[in-house]
Amino acid sequence: MSDIYKSISSRGEGLFKDNGSRFIALAYPVETEDEVREIVSGLRKEYHDARHHCYAYRLGPGGETWRASDDGEPSGSAGRPILGQIDSAGLSDVLVVVVRYFGGIKLGIPGLIRAYKTSTADALASVPAVEKIAGRWYGISFSYENMPRVMKVLKDLDLPQRGRDFGESCSLEVRVRDSLKEVFLERISTICKFADY
Repeated sequence: MSDIYKSISSRGEGLFKDNGSRFIALAYPVETEDEVREIVSGLRKEYHDARHHCYAYRLGPGGETWRASDDGEPSGSAGRPILGQIDSAGLSDVLVVVVRYFGGIKLGIPGLIRAYKTSTADALASVPAVEKIAGRWYGISFSYENMPRVMKVLKDLDLPQRGRDFGESCSLEVRVRDSLKEVFLERISTICKFADY
């Protein structure tokens, strides 16, 4: 199983117009459902005069967490087409919100599907895809005498670190990619205490 997957590097925008309706697609890199809720809520306030705020997201290395919302559009005409574009681009950790301003002429289900698909594809194409590595952060604490052994493990496995604190005792956080988890835990558990986040 690979622990590498694709996401987007930054916010992207797309636009589709049809019979006076405007579909503004906004794509975001996200990692949690809390981030999704915050962004959707912010866009509802920013585009408070829009008729619909339809969205879809997929999260996690395997894309196991997802949701598609039609936000009042006919069932399956908005959220699913948005999610379909995320999936066809092979992305995860991505949220796309499409803000619709109604132009007065109904587009019908096929017209809506086309509009949501096209605006989403436009937004996703506007930003580069990036490779992400699936993993998690672990907090480790150890004595000064064990520091050389701990640092050797971190160097051997080439693990990113943050939150170093070398006060009375030593602690730091380290990000371990999924494919190295067993090796890391096996080697580090004989030297120090650890907790995963």
